[in-house]
Amino acid sequence: MSMQRRHLLLGAAGLAATRAFAQGGYPTKAIQWIVPYPAGGGTDIVARTVAQAMGPALGQTLVVENKPGANTAIGAAAVAQGAADGHVLGSADNATLALNQHLFPKLVYAPEKDFAFVGGLARFPYALLVNPSVPLQSFREFIEAGKSRPGTLSYGTPGLGGPNHVAMELLQQRTGARFNHVPYKGAAPGLQDLVAGQIQFMLVDTASSMPFIKAGKLRALAVSMPQRLAVLPEVPTVAEAGLPGFEAYSWQGVIAPAATPAVVIERLSAELMKAVRSEAVVRRLAEIGVETAPASSAEFTRHVQAQAAMWGEVIRKAGIRLEG
Repeated sequence: MSMQRRHLLLGAAGLAATRAFAQGGYPTKAIQWIVPYPAGGGTDIVARTVAQAMGPALGQTLVVENKPGANTAIGAAAVAQGAADGHVLGSADNATLALNQHLFPKLVYAPEKDFAFVGGLARFPYALLVNPSVPLQSFREFIEAGKSRPGTLSYGTPGLGGPNHVAMELLQQRTGARFNHVPYKGAAPGLQDLVAGQIQFMLVDTASSMPFIKAGKLRALAVSMPQRLAVLPEVPTVAEAGLPGFEAYSWQGVIAPAATPAVVIERLSAELMKAVRSEAVVRRLAEIGVETAPASSAEFTRHVQAQAAMWGEVIRKAGIRLEG
Protein backbone atom coordinates (compact mmCIF):
# COMPACT_ATOMS: atom_id res chain seq x y z
CA MET A 1 0.00 0.00 0.00
CA SER A 2 1.39 3.41 -0.92
CA MET A 3 2.06 5.95 1.84
CA GLN A 4 -0.39 8.38 0.23
CA ARG A 5 -3.18 5.78 0.19
CA ARG A 6 -2.42 4.79 3.79
CA HIS A 7 -2.72 8.42 4.90
CA LEU A 8 -6.04 8.75 3.03
CA LEU A 9 -7.38 5.63 4.73
CA LEU A 10 -6.21 6.80 8.14
CA GLY A 11 -7.81 10.18 7.53
CA ALA A 12 -11.07 8.53 6.57
CA ALA A 13 -10.96 6.35 9.67
CA GLY A 14 -10.32 9.38 11.84
CA LEU A 15 -13.26 11.26 10.28
CA ALA A 16 -15.52 8.27 10.83
CA ALA A 17 -14.43 8.03 14.46
CA THR A 18 -15.10 11.75 15.00
CA ARG A 19 -18.64 11.37 13.61
CA ALA A 20 -19.27 8.25 15.68
CA PHE A 21 -18.10 9.99 18.84
CA ALA A 22 -20.26 13.04 18.13
CA GLN A 23 -23.24 10.73 17.80
CA GLY A 24 -22.46 9.02 21.10
CA GLY A 25 -21.34 5.80 19.40
CA TYR A 26 -17.72 5.63 20.55
CA PRO A 27 -16.38 3.14 21.39
CA THR A 28 -18.30 0.71 19.22
CA LYS A 29 -16.24 -2.39 19.98
CA ALA A 30 -13.48 -3.75 22.23
CA ILE A 31 -10.36 -1.57 22.40
CA GLN A 32 -6.99 -3.18 21.65
CA TRP A 33 -4.19 -2.21 24.06
CA ILE A 34 -0.78 -3.21 22.71
CA VAL A 35 1.99 -3.85 25.26
CA PRO A 36 5.54 -3.97 23.78
CA TYR A 37 6.80 -6.37 26.47
CA PRO A 38 6.06 -10.03 27.33
CA ALA A 39 3.07 -11.03 29.43
CA GLY A 40 3.58 -11.20 33.17
CA GLY A 41 6.11 -8.38 33.53
CA GLY A 42 5.63 -5.04 35.25
CA THR A 43 4.53 -3.21 32.09
CA ASP A 44 1.97 -5.91 31.36
CA ILE A 45 0.58 -5.79 34.91
CA VAL A 46 0.26 -2.00 34.78
CA ALA A 47 -1.57 -2.10 31.45
CA ARG A 48 -3.98 -4.84 32.51
CA THR A 49 -4.72 -3.12 35.83
CA VAL A 50 -5.48 0.24 34.23
CA ALA A 51 -7.34 -1.31 31.28
CA GLN A 52 -9.66 -3.13 33.68
CA ALA A 53 -10.34 0.13 35.53
CA MET A 54 -11.10 2.06 32.31
CA GLY A 55 -13.41 -0.53 30.77
CA PRO A 56 -16.63 0.18 32.73
CA ALA A 57 -16.44 3.94 32.08
CA LEU A 58 -15.93 3.40 28.35
CA GLY A 59 -18.55 0.67 28.14
CA GLN A 60 -16.19 -1.67 26.33
CA THR A 61 -13.51 -4.18 27.22
CA LEU A 62 -9.88 -3.15 26.75
CA VAL A 63 -8.03 -6.21 25.47
CA VAL A 64 -4.29 -6.31 26.19
CA GLU A 65 -2.13 -7.85 23.46
CA ASN A 66 1.59 -8.42 23.97
CA LYS A 67 3.95 -7.64 21.08
CA PRO A 68 7.49 -7.67 22.54
CA GLY A 69 10.82 -7.22 20.79
CA ALA A 70 13.36 -4.79 19.31
CA ASN A 71 13.52 -2.53 22.38
CA THR A 72 9.70 -2.00 22.15
CA ALA A 73 9.85 -1.07 18.43
CA ILE A 74 7.68 -4.02 17.32
CA GLY A 75 4.81 -3.05 19.58
CA ALA A 76 5.21 0.63 18.78
CA ALA A 77 5.06 -0.04 15.05
CA ALA A 78 1.84 -2.02 15.55
CA VAL A 79 0.26 0.99 17.25
CA ALA A 80 1.50 3.39 14.56
CA GLN A 81 0.01 1.21 11.84
CA GLY A 82 -3.27 0.60 13.68
CA ALA A 83 -6.64 2.03 12.69
CA ALA A 84 -6.90 5.62 13.90
CA ASP A 85 -10.47 5.23 15.15
CA GLY A 86 -9.90 5.17 18.90
CA HIS A 87 -9.93 1.39 19.15
CA VAL A 88 -6.11 0.95 19.17
CA LEU A 89 -3.95 2.04 22.11
CA GLY A 90 -0.49 1.10 23.33
CA SER A 91 1.84 1.32 26.30
CA ALA A 92 4.93 3.39 25.53
CA ASP A 93 7.98 4.06 27.68
CA ASN A 94 11.40 5.71 27.63
CA ALA A 95 12.65 3.30 24.99
CA THR A 96 9.65 3.77 22.70
CA LEU A 97 9.49 7.56 22.79
CA ALA A 98 12.85 8.95 23.96
CA LEU A 99 15.59 6.42 23.15
CA ASN A 100 14.92 4.36 20.03
CA GLN A 101 15.02 7.25 17.57
CA HIS A 102 18.60 7.92 18.74
CA LEU A 103 19.67 4.27 18.89
CA PHE A 104 18.50 2.75 15.59
CA PRO A 105 19.88 3.96 12.24
CA LYS A 106 16.49 3.07 10.75
CA LEU A 107 13.34 3.01 12.85
CA VAL A 108 9.98 1.74 11.62
CA TYR A 109 8.14 4.58 13.35
CA ALA A 110 8.73 8.24 14.24
CA PRO A 111 7.53 9.13 17.75
CA GLU A 112 6.80 12.76 16.93
CA LYS A 113 4.81 11.94 13.77
CA ASP A 114 3.18 8.55 14.23
CA PHE A 115 1.57 8.85 17.66
CA ALA A 116 -1.05 10.82 19.54
CA PHE A 117 -0.19 11.03 23.24
CA VAL A 118 -3.11 10.02 25.45
CA GLY A 119 -1.42 10.64 28.80
CA GLY A 120 1.00 9.58 31.52
CA LEU A 121 0.63 6.22 33.21
CA ALA A 122 3.32 5.11 35.67
CA ARG A 123 6.90 5.33 36.88
CA PHE A 124 9.17 2.41 37.72
CA PRO A 125 11.68 3.64 40.36
CA TYR A 126 15.30 2.51 40.04
CA ALA A 127 17.56 1.45 42.90
CA LEU A 128 21.31 0.90 42.72
CA LEU A 129 21.78 -2.59 44.14
CA VAL A 130 24.93 -4.48 45.05
CA ASN A 131 25.58 -8.06 45.99
CA PRO A 132 26.06 -8.17 49.80
CA SER A 133 29.55 -9.59 49.27
CA VAL A 134 30.65 -6.33 47.61
CA PRO A 135 32.50 -4.29 50.30
CA LEU A 136 30.92 -0.97 49.31
CA GLN A 137 28.69 0.56 51.97
CA SER A 138 27.65 3.81 50.30
CA PHE A 139 27.00 5.37 46.93
CA ARG A 140 30.03 7.62 47.39
CA GLU A 141 32.29 4.59 47.94
CA PHE A 142 30.76 2.96 44.88
CA ILE A 143 31.60 5.94 42.66
CA GLU A 144 35.12 6.19 44.06
CA ALA A 145 35.69 2.51 43.24
CA GLY A 146 34.55 3.14 39.67
CA LYS A 147 37.01 6.03 39.36
CA SER A 148 40.02 4.47 41.09
CA ARG A 149 39.57 1.01 39.54
CA PRO A 150 37.81 1.70 36.21
CA GLY A 151 36.19 -1.31 34.55
CA THR A 152 36.69 -3.72 37.45
CA LEU A 153 33.08 -3.65 38.67
CA SER A 154 30.48 -5.18 36.34
CA TYR A 155 26.84 -4.17 36.15
CA GLY A 156 23.89 -5.84 34.48
CA THR A 157 20.98 -4.32 32.60
CA PRO A 158 17.77 -5.75 31.08
CA GLY A 159 19.15 -5.03 27.63
CA LEU A 160 21.53 -3.07 25.44
CA GLY A 161 20.29 0.46 24.78
CA GLY A 162 17.40 0.21 27.24
CA PRO A 163 16.55 2.84 29.88
CA ASN A 164 18.73 1.17 32.54
CA HIS A 165 21.76 1.04 30.24
CA VAL A 166 21.36 4.66 29.16
CA ALA A 167 20.88 5.73 32.80
CA MET A 168 24.17 4.05 33.70
CA GLU A 169 25.89 5.86 30.84
CA LEU A 170 24.62 9.16 32.24
CA LEU A 171 25.88 8.22 35.69
CA GLN A 172 29.34 7.52 34.28
CA GLN A 173 29.33 10.73 32.23
CA ARG A 174 28.39 12.77 35.29
CA THR A 175 30.94 11.18 37.67
CA GLY A 176 33.89 10.01 35.55
CA ALA A 177 33.54 6.49 36.98
CA ARG A 178 33.79 3.57 34.55
CA PHE A 179 32.08 0.22 34.89
CA ASN A 180 31.80 -2.92 32.75
CA HIS A 181 28.39 -3.42 31.12
CA VAL A 182 26.82 -6.90 30.92
CA PRO A 183 23.48 -6.77 29.03
CA TYR A 184 20.85 -9.43 29.67
CA LYS A 185 17.55 -10.33 28.03
CA GLY A 186 15.36 -8.87 30.74
CA ALA A 187 15.82 -7.89 34.37
CA ALA A 188 15.21 -11.37 35.82
CA PRO A 189 18.35 -13.13 34.52
CA GLY A 190 20.49 -10.14 35.47
CA LEU A 191 19.12 -10.16 39.01
CA GLN A 192 19.76 -13.90 39.26
CA ASP A 193 23.41 -13.37 38.30
CA LEU A 194 23.67 -10.45 40.71
CA VAL A 195 22.41 -12.60 43.58
CA ALA A 196 24.84 -15.34 42.51
CA GLY A 197 27.76 -12.89 42.49
CA GLN A 198 28.46 -13.15 38.75
CA ILE A 199 28.11 -9.36 38.47
CA GLN A 200 28.56 -6.77 41.21
CA PHE A 201 25.64 -4.36 40.82
CA MET A 202 22.59 -3.21 38.87
CA LEU A 203 20.61 -0.01 38.53
CA VAL A 204 17.21 -1.65 38.20
CA ASP A 205 13.53 -1.11 38.92
CA THR A 206 12.18 -1.94 42.34
CA ALA A 207 9.23 -3.80 40.79
CA SER A 208 11.67 -6.52 39.70
CA SER A 209 14.11 -6.38 42.59
CA MET A 210 12.09 -5.74 45.77
CA PRO A 211 11.74 -9.43 46.71
CA PHE A 212 15.54 -9.79 46.67
CA ILE A 213 16.00 -6.60 48.72
CA LYS A 214 13.45 -7.68 51.34
CA ALA A 215 15.07 -11.12 51.56
CA GLY A 216 18.49 -9.55 52.21
CA LYS A 217 19.96 -11.04 49.03
CA LEU A 218 20.72 -7.60 47.61
CA ARG A 219 21.64 -4.30 49.27
CA ALA A 220 20.39 -0.92 48.05
CA LEU A 221 22.92 1.94 48.08
CA ALA A 222 20.68 4.65 46.59
CA VAL A 223 17.54 5.30 44.58
CA SER A 224 17.69 7.49 41.48
CA MET A 225 14.38 9.27 42.13
CA PRO A 226 13.58 12.86 43.15
CA GLN A 227 12.47 11.66 46.61
CA ARG A 228 13.08 8.63 48.79
CA LEU A 229 10.76 5.70 48.24
CA ALA A 230 8.11 4.78 50.80
CA VAL A 231 9.10 1.11 50.40
CA LEU A 232 12.79 1.92 51.07
CA PRO A 233 12.66 4.91 53.42
CA GLU A 234 16.16 4.36 54.82
CA VAL A 235 17.83 4.40 51.36
CA PRO A 236 19.02 7.87 50.23
CA THR A 237 18.45 9.33 46.80
CA VAL A 238 21.44 9.63 44.49
CA ALA A 239 21.23 13.41 44.98
CA GLU A 240 21.38 13.04 48.76
CA ALA A 241 24.25 10.57 48.40
CA GLY A 242 26.44 13.06 46.56
CA LEU A 243 25.30 13.57 42.96
CA PRO A 244 22.82 16.47 42.86
CA GLY A 245 20.28 16.55 40.06
CA PHE A 246 20.66 12.94 38.98
CA GLU A 247 17.36 11.22 38.24
CA ALA A 248 16.70 8.05 36.26
CA TYR A 249 13.67 5.80 36.15
CA SER A 250 11.41 4.08 33.66
CA TRP A 251 8.28 6.03 32.80
CA GLN A 252 5.28 4.95 30.80
CA GLY A 253 2.32 6.49 29.07
CA VAL A 254 -0.43 5.58 26.64
CA ILE A 255 -0.29 6.32 22.91
CA ALA A 256 -2.64 5.95 19.94
CA PRO A 257 -2.18 6.22 16.16
CA ALA A 258 -1.43 9.81 15.16
CA ALA A 259 -4.63 10.43 13.17
CA THR A 260 -6.91 9.45 16.05
CA PRO A 261 -9.42 12.34 16.39
CA ALA A 262 -8.67 14.88 19.10
CA VAL A 263 -12.13 14.44 20.63
CA VAL A 264 -11.43 10.72 21.09
CA ILE A 265 -7.99 11.39 22.61
CA GLU A 266 -9.62 13.83 25.05
CA ARG A 267 -12.13 11.20 26.17
CA LEU A 268 -9.48 8.50 26.52
CA SER A 269 -7.17 10.87 28.38
CA ALA A 270 -9.89 11.82 30.84
CA GLU A 271 -10.77 8.18 31.54
CA LEU A 272 -7.08 7.28 31.82
CA MET A 273 -6.54 9.98 34.46
CA LYS A 274 -9.55 8.79 36.47
CA ALA A 275 -8.30 5.20 36.38
CA VAL A 276 -4.68 6.02 37.26
CA ARG A 277 -5.81 8.19 40.19
CA SER A 278 -8.25 5.60 41.52
CA GLU A 279 -7.50 4.07 44.92
CA ALA A 280 -7.64 0.52 43.56
CA VAL A 281 -5.08 1.18 40.82
CA VAL A 282 -2.72 3.15 43.08
CA ARG A 283 -2.84 0.34 45.64
CA ARG A 284 -2.33 -2.45 43.10
CA LEU A 285 0.66 -0.77 41.44
CA ALA A 286 2.24 0.06 44.79
CA GLU A 287 2.14 -3.66 45.59
CA ILE A 288 4.56 -4.30 42.72
CA GLY A 289 6.77 -1.27 43.44
CA VAL A 290 5.35 1.01 40.74
CA GLU A 291 4.23 4.62 41.19
CA THR A 292 1.26 6.04 39.31
CA ALA A 293 2.16 9.07 37.19
CA PRO A 294 -1.04 10.66 35.85
CA ALA A 295 -0.46 13.34 33.23
CA SER A 296 -2.73 14.92 30.66
CA SER A 297 -2.11 14.54 26.95
CA ALA A 298 -0.38 17.94 26.82
CA GLU A 299 1.68 17.29 29.95
CA PHE A 300 2.80 13.91 28.70
CA THR A 301 3.73 15.40 25.31
CA ARG A 302 6.00 17.96 26.98
CA HIS A 303 7.56 15.27 29.16
CA VAL A 304 8.35 13.09 26.13
CA GLN A 305 9.94 16.00 24.26
CA ALA A 306 12.18 16.93 27.21
CA GLN A 307 13.21 13.33 27.85
CA ALA A 308 13.99 12.67 24.17
CA ALA A 309 16.28 15.72 24.05
CA MET A 310 18.11 14.82 27.26
CA TRP A 311 18.65 11.10 26.61
CA GLY A 312 19.49 11.70 22.97
CA GLU A 313 22.51 13.70 24.09
CA VAL A 314 23.55 10.96 26.54
CA ILE A 315 23.30 8.32 23.79
CA ARG A 316 25.29 10.46 21.36
CA LYS A 317 28.12 10.96 23.87
CA ALA A 318 28.17 7.25 24.74
CA GLY A 319 28.13 6.20 21.08
CA ILE A 320 25.43 3.55 21.58
CA ARG A 321 23.90 2.13 18.39
CA LEU A 322 21.49 -0.75 17.83
CA GLU A 323 20.73 -2.69 14.69
CA GLY A 324 17.10 -2.66 13.55
